[in-house]
Amino acid sequence: MNQGVPSYSKIWHVSAPIILSLLAQNIINVTDTAFMGRVGEVELGASAIAGLFYVAVFMLGFGFSTGTQIMIARRNGESEHKQIGGIFDQSAYFFLLLAVFIFIFIYFFGAYFLEKIVSSKAVFQASKEYLQIRVWGIFFAFGNLAFRALLVGVTNTRALGYSALIMAVVNIIFDYLFIFGHYGFPEMGIAGAALASVIAEAVSFLFFVFYVRLKLNVKQFQLFRFPKINFSIIKSTLSLSVYIMLQYFLSLTSWFAFFAIIEQMGERPLAISNIIRSIYMVLVIPIMGLSTATSSLVSNAIGEGFKEDVMHIINRLMKISLISVLPFILLIWILPKQMIRIYTNSPALIADSVSSLYIVSGAILIFAVAMIVFSGVSGTANTKTALAIEVLTLIVYLAYIYWIVIVKHSSVAMAWTSEYVYMFLLSLFSYWYLKRGNWRLKKI
Repeated sequence: MNQGVPSYSKIWHVSAPIILSLLAQNIINVTDTAFMGRVGEVELGASAIAGLFYVAVFMLGFGFSTGTQIMIARRNGESEHKQIGGIFDQSAYFFLLLAVFIFIFIYFFGAYFLEKIVSSKAVFQASKEYLQIRVWGIFFAFGNLAFRALLVGVTNTRALGYSALIMAVVNIIFDYLFIFGHYGFPEMGIAGAALASVIAEAVSFLFFVFYVRLKLNVKQFQLFRFPKINFSIIKSTLSLSVYIMLQYFLSLTSWFAFFAIIEQMGERPLAISNIIRSIYMVLVIPIMGLSTATSSLVSNAIGEGFKEDVMHIINRLMKISLISVLPFILLIWILPKQMIRIYTNSPALIADSVSSLYIVSGAILIFAVAMIVFSGVSGTANTKTALAIEVLTLIVYLAYIYWIVIVKHSSVAMAWTSEYVYMFLLSLFSYWYLKRGNWRLKKI
């Protein structure tokens, strides 16, 4: 094994807690979608539209956290541990400022944008009701992102699994209480799902605060000093993060656009797509965990001086990623209706969703390659190139969706073939850059 290439046990040590955290986080998505499926198809569709609108803006913070993670991982690889606390503390200032701006935007102007996009009045009203409560969680969510960047950057990811498990359990309990009004709690419907998510994020944030103080070497990393604002550190982190922020924002905005286009087809296709999205996101959890580990492992390897091993690291992670999703694809083909039944008890909705689920199963294989290679590009700190790849891919992706749905008036199942287009181009451009790009000259 090459000196800078992590062993399979090392990859698993870094990736497993991330995968567990993503699994727990997606349990929240599954339970929200499943509960909304029992409330009604309008609420099921509205939770998709409003949820994606929130997540698209939230991804600005996620992008900044990825840049912070790469910076921390690079300093960790260079054994410059004392600089890590400064990066974390200054990033926390920026997260707070960004959270304030996003809160103001969504709370006061979110409904205006939704009304311009959503054609169904019922879906719009339910989406508005969800957003007005869900937005309060943005402060806790960004706090969680700051801790996530720190822990992944120093490859101490165990807490991610604990935190997300706590968040999932809290969310399920309060979903049950607030959506249906059990045990004397108010019956809030879709608003109850939003409130449950806010409470879950707040509990997760408190866990991170206590965990890092008790389990991480606060003195070694010089954490929680919170000195005056150092614009040079924020600027350095932001110069790396801004392209990732735009990349994630555009990526989620394009998916929001996908659902907005599907909504033009009617409430049933929108409900189908929300079910497929939820199943899809659960089944690709191993890939997302491995892709997060990829950027951290690549950045650490470069910081340690093992640039020549980057492609070996990425190739190893791609193999693991492909193997990890094969059982899930088999599960789709064996038990498609049983998987859909988790989200709805409507026989007609279940039957109409099967063909879309079959199509998505093939896209998962390409996803397994694309996300690892693309995360490798981000791990080299060439985030501007990663943004260019994302933009070029999204232009083709959105054009294809428009052509399939608006021009050709195809089925919702055919609309999901857009995932093949997106993932194939993303992997192609990313792999070409890694093989021939000038990322070896990048310094941060």
